[in-house]
Amino acid sequence: MRFLPVNLDALLVELDDLPQTLALLASLQEQPLAGVEELVPAARTILVRFRPSAVSAQSLATAIAGRGLDRAAERRGQLVEIPVDYRGEDLDEVARLLGATREQVIAWHTGSEYTVAFTGFAPGFAYLSGGDPRLVVPRRKTPRTQVPAGSVALAGDFSAVYPQQSPGGWQLIGVTDTPMWDLARAVPALLQPGFRVRFVDATGRPRPARSSAPAAAPAPAAAADGPALEILRPGLQALFQDLGRHGQAGQGVSASGALDQGALRMANRLVGNAAGSAVLEIVDGGFALRSHGETVLAVAGARGPLTRSDAAGRRWPLLRHEAFALADGDLLEIGAPEAGLRSYLAVRGGFAVAPVLGSCATDTLAKVGPLPLRAGERLAVQPTAHGVVGAPELPPPLPDMQQVVVLDVVPGPRTDWFTDEAVALFAAQTWTVTPQSNRVGLRLAGAQALARMRHDELPSEGTALGAIQVPASGQPVLFLADHPLTGGYPVIAAVAPHHLDLAGQIPIGARIRFNPIRAFAPIEP
Repeated sequence: MRFLPVNLDALLVELDDLPQTLALLASLQEQPLAGVEELVPAARTILVRFRPSAVSAQSLATAIAGRGLDRAAERRGQLVEIPVDYRGEDLDEVARLLGATREQVIAWHTGSEYTVAFTGFAPGFAYLSGGDPRLVVPRRKTPRTQVPAGSVALAGDFSAVYPQQSPGGWQLIGVTDTPMWDLARAVPALLQPGFRVRFVDATGRPRPARSSAPAAAPAPAAAADGPALEILRPGLQALFQDLGRHGQAGQGVSASGALDQGALRMANRLVGNAAGSAVLEIVDGGFALRSHGETVLAVAGARGPLTRSDAAGRRWPLLRHEAFALADGDLLEIGAPEAGLRSYLAVRGGFAVAPVLGSCATDTLAKVGPLPLRAGERLAVQPTAHGVVGAPELPPPLPDMQQVVVLDVVPGPRTDWFTDEAVALFAAQTWTVTPQSNRVGLRLAGAQALARMRHDELPSEGTALGAIQVPASGQPVLFLADHPLTGGYPVIAAVAPHHLDLAGQIPIGARIRFNPIRAFAPIEP
């Protein structure tokens, strides 16, 4: 058992194999440790996110190291049967790779019971282990850009079902109409860690129409007699965001939420809302809305022009980071930022938007939460029982194109997969944020790529907010709020929690330097 640093509030437990991982997971779930917030199991690791105010990384490592894995009780989870039409695009190729017939592949896949080892990649995507040992095949050399929902697939010694249409490189052997992810269910993900799965050959049987509930829902229409905000121009992107949907890792869902949570809290304070109320996260400028009825708003986050216009066409500049009132018919425009990238707009009383899995956050990768806003939508505003608003506040420093943004980072968990020269280069080199960046992550480009010392394949493992993953290109990706729950490339470091809001405000084209705040070293119990 090895303990690796992930961040100031997370560590990675590395084990010898999947059975050990599942045994430790069962132990930690049955006898939870104080201060642990979330567990993200993977093939040979468990990511442990904890509250530093309640427990230290070293004391956690000591407590976990004392667990007897060989004595952990094996749990027999719920059995789920999944009918499959075995006419997948890669079935013949899989048979060729295994030196078998199509019929043998089907018999092996249906003849063994699988266990849900862990979830990730997408909501409802479960990695199934324990099938027939002969079913071991490589991923496709070239991933597909679109894999249909319900595709039953193999990769390595795992099997899985794609819950929604998405890119993917697994070998497709069939398709099922059983929805893996359905928001109409009390627990949307059909398969949970520890569940048992048996595939049933249903080739040629009539297939029912798929009836999975959508992962995202539009905002509710405004009430006829209440105030509302009409979106005239959503700009580059406008989303509902709050503090995120934590605790859903078992369903393959990451927290998401506002990229600059300090700005979200400030906007809500200014209009007198609860700190975690839903707001609008607006990327760049070009945003405009009209107030129907009298409303009180505030805009925090990025620095830039803010303008109010009345029905007669008269215009006034407004200040950010303080509350302001709009009369019926007034127009609010948010211009292109001079510093920072994302603005957060709150309205007194809060938006009347329905939460999904306990949060109003829009996860752009997992497609969970309200849909992105479109021109013409009217957003209902909830009534408020008081008129109190907060005092104006000074915003924190924001990044711009003239300066190099310095981000504190915590090395690990896979710093030792890179050469010493690459580790030094990671901190010494200036990185540029490329246009391919979004809420999933900042894609960075540097003059020199980071060279790996180890070139073997890294089994998928949990990834944390702020993780800096290095794919084969050697050019890093800094994971933001909508990052996948697990990843298969080594993480060289993670942005320290106190600089995550700053990372969420870095504009395209800005330059970044990383400042390691300590040396990399495994955590010794």
